Amino acid sequence: MKSALARLEQAVNFGMEEFGLLRVGGTITEVAPSHYRISGLSQFLKLGECVGLRHAGETQLGEVVRIDASGTTVKSFESKVTAGIGDRAYRIGPLHLFPDVSWKGRVIDALGRPIDGAGILRRGEALRSIEAAPPSALNRKRVQQPLRTGVRVIDLFMPICAGQRIGVFAGSGVGKSTLLGMMAGSKGFDCVVIALVGERGREVREFLEDSLGPNRKLAVTVVSTGDESPMMRRLAPRTATTIAEFFRDRGENVLLIVDSVTRFAHASRDVALAAGEPAVARGYAPSVFSDLPKLLERAGPGAEGQGSITGIFSVLVDGDDHNDPVADNIRGTLDGHIVLDRAIADQGRFPAVNILSSISRLAHNVWTKEQQGLVLKLKTMVARFEDTRDLRLMGGYQPGQDADLDQIVTLVPKLYDALVQSPQSPPSKDAFRELAEALQAK
Repeated sequence: MKSALARLEQAVNFGMEEFGLLRVGGTITEVAPSHYRISGLSQFLKLGECVGLRHAGETQLGEVVRIDASGTTVKSFESKVTAGIGDRAYRIGPLHLFPDVSWKGRVIDALGRPIDGAGILRRGEALRSIEAAPPSALNRKRVQQPLRTGVRVIDLFMPICAGQRIGVFAGSGVGKSTLLGMMAGSKGFDCVVIALVGERGREVREFLEDSLGPNRKLAVTVVSTGDESPMMRRLAPRTATTIAEFFRDRGENVLLIVDSVTRFAHASRDVALAAGEPAVARGYAPSVFSDLPKLLERAGPGAEGQGSITGIFSVLVDGDDHNDPVADNIRGTLDGHIVLDRAIADQGRFPAVNILSSISRLAHNVWTKEQQGLVLKLKTMVARFEDTRDLRLMGGYQPGQDADLDQIVTLVPKLYDALVQSPQSPPSKDAFRELAEALQAK
């Protein structure tokens, strides 16, 4: 009986959204740049549900962010709120998607509407909630299958596995998006889902046409540019994750790229402050730090018999401060982090990965015992090379006095040269063999 009632409720909600046969409405009593208030709907709404505002023959969506006895606070998905005092708003219900296999190769917005001019999207059979919960921790598969990215420095020093979640931490202009583009071209994935959150409008086509390359036909891209509302930027990663979960449940190996999670956090902060939450850490409200794990935990391995979602999340480090509250929270949630260093980028070495600060917590599933020993030795050499840089610049180093340092001064520059790789370079096929050839070269 209960399941029958649940199906009936779903059918009624679907009819209300699609056809407008039944609508519960309220009246707008307050309009502000960041939100508007509705009276008469409080007893019918729940947090996270949507309301519709009819304007100029179109429905503008908004999300409920606060409910009290006197009214409901709504954040609009539109950049400009066109509501006026006395206008009518109607309950629509929670957001959901109907993903389909035919979505591969398409570009959509955060609400799941096509923006690539290639026609309407085919509607899938199953409804999927934007706010789905991650698989049960005890039912998830183990993460063990090695994954080659084709980026030499990553495959050598911080290798990843299918189903792993790793962050790319960098300040602005250090090559974060370029590195993500190189990783997006990796082979071995059945599907690629990309969320471009708060990006510059001009970079979208560059990413699609240059970075994805032949993988574009396998990719579903969710775009929310920097000029869109905080609600759209907050929604885009969740929409992309929902689509990735659809393909994962079909048994596919999915690559999920979110660029960037920091802009998702910024948008969540705007929404939380509009809802009246206090700012507790550099302007961030408490709910921001609960929203981040909810999003990140949805990536990863599926249950037995399902596929996996390999998550690569870029983190824009404000002011190059890697102890920023958002960066620190994300770093503790993910299965590893790749740190891009501005000092390395200033030297012209790209990708500007700091191999001493970066780590993959699942690298032991990829390295052999010999490879692990080699990587540890190379990191030790790099650490001493950097520690003695000032000494060598001042002329305090004399060849022949320290055999180990002599070897380090000879080999580390060759190592640095071997790690340089541009988007136009062919992807790495065997990183350790290529490194050995580079170090042995005269």
